[in-house]
Amino acid sequence: MDTQALTTFLFLSVVALTIGITFWASRQTKTAADFYSGGRSFSGFQNGLAIGGDYMSAASFLGISGAIALYGYDGFLYSIGFLVAWLVALLLVAEMLRNAGRYTMADQLAFRMSQRPVRTAASVSTVVVSIFYLLAQMVGAGSLVALLLGVDSEALKNLTIVGVGVLMIFYVVVGGMKGTTYVQIVKAVLLMIGSALIVVLVLVEFNFNLSSLLGAAAENSGKGEAFLQPGLQYGASLTSKIDFLSLGLALVLGTAGLPHILIRFYTVPTAKDARKSVLWAIGLIGAFYLMTLVLGFGAAALLDRDQVDPLEGGNQNLASPLLAEAVGGGEGSTGGAVLLALIAAVAFATILAVVAGLTLASSSSVAHDLYKGVIKKDQPITEKDEVRVARIAAFVIGAIAIALSIPAQRLNIAFLVALAFAVAASANLPAIIFNMFWRRFNTRGAVWSIYGGLISAVGLVFFSPVVSGLPTSLFPDSDWSVFPLNNPGIVSIPLGFLLGYLGTISKREPEAEDRYTELEVRALTGAGAEQAVQH
Repeated sequence: MDTQALTTFLFLSVVALTIGITFWASRQTKTAADFYSGGRSFSGFQNGLAIGGDYMSAASFLGISGAIALYGYDGFLYSIGFLVAWLVALLLVAEMLRNAGRYTMADQLAFRMSQRPVRTAASVSTVVVSIFYLLAQMVGAGSLVALLLGVDSEALKNLTIVGVGVLMIFYVVVGGMKGTTYVQIVKAVLLMIGSALIVVLVLVEFNFNLSSLLGAAAENSGKGEAFLQPGLQYGASLTSKIDFLSLGLALVLGTAGLPHILIRFYTVPTAKDARKSVLWAIGLIGAFYLMTLVLGFGAAALLDRDQVDPLEGGNQNLASPLLAEAVGGGEGSTGGAVLLALIAAVAFATILAVVAGLTLASSSSVAHDLYKGVIKKDQPITEKDEVRVARIAAFVIGAIAIALSIPAQRLNIAFLVALAFAVAASANLPAIIFNMFWRRFNTRGAVWSIYGGLISAVGLVFFSPVVSGLPTSLFPDSDWSVFPLNNPGIVSIPLGFLLGYLGTISKREPEAEDRYTELEVRALTGAGAEQAVQH
């Protein structure tokens, strides 16, 4: 069997497996609770695996290893930031959010505030964050298929992105939360096994001597000792150091505001299971990010620079699959072809699982918050109608993500995800934290913090070098980059908190203060957590 046939077979096997899971889950999805939260039927261990599957995205598997292969020590900072972020999610958000909400992030805000403005703001924010994250996954899919089929055709890459978009819509529309969760569990197991296999083969190349691996990576990178020291990417100037601080803030605070992670806390039956699922996720994700260290430095040691450096015609998002080919015997060998096909199929499963989770989070918010909570607030609607709207929203959001992904293909996907984290930390986290821990927090504070953080984060990105002014920008031939940083977090995150504070102190809302005690009891004990959140 030649390489292309083998690759196609493994790809189709992964897709067939996930489609089969989705059809099975569709028969279990009968109510809105089944569609949004899988009937709250998953154990802490199952949900921990699914969170790991949701979180270890194409950005982690492809983007981080590529960043390490290119920038050494500085590239590993993504792994550290993504992992440390879980402590914020565990200590401040997981248990309390599960107790205080029902299906979406907006539920715990709307519990004590005016429904329409808060639900509208939260829904807009959820959709924007999800689309940023979706861009990264779809770009990764385009890069993967181009590598596997050995073509540079833009049309084929674009067709791949469309195909991934169609599949993700299918998972959400047919399988709901149950289908999406089981796809994520299968993908997490495949990703851990695939990564561990490549890590062992890389270590075998260096006789399990990490010093030899790091030395070879430094030498082959052309940067020498600087490759193993801080500052290669974030240290040349004051601006780049501030950019690093901004990135760190976004990564550490963003996880606790990501909508597709937040809705996972609603899929377990108790608050104890919510905590347990985060602990399982931390263990799984921590082990995986340690492996990215070997994958990244292994790629730097064993691959030619022009394979991973975009300035030399390479693609840093393909460091892991190319490394798999190299340790399997090299280009043209059967072992290399098998490993390349295996890792690419796992990466493709990774992309499919994450885009399904993101699409589900945003379509749920559109149906539950916008349609039911805002548009039809004073009219009774059936669960069937609500789920139908969520399915329609999945089609629309999928189409938007496809359209935006096609021009974004030259951007690094770990970097695109960091932007999604910045928007989540700026818009969602201030409102969630203030609502849980500040009695006086009110509707105006929530709306100001969500819109203020969202607009400032997206606006600063638009005026940054990510979008224009550099050869690697979205629009390399134009330049309106008046904001010097690549990541807006250092400005937009404090601004989100500040606007939430100013909005709150500028207007008293006695009803919101009166309901705080009830929210606090519910958040801390879980009493009444199963009740509807409408009031």
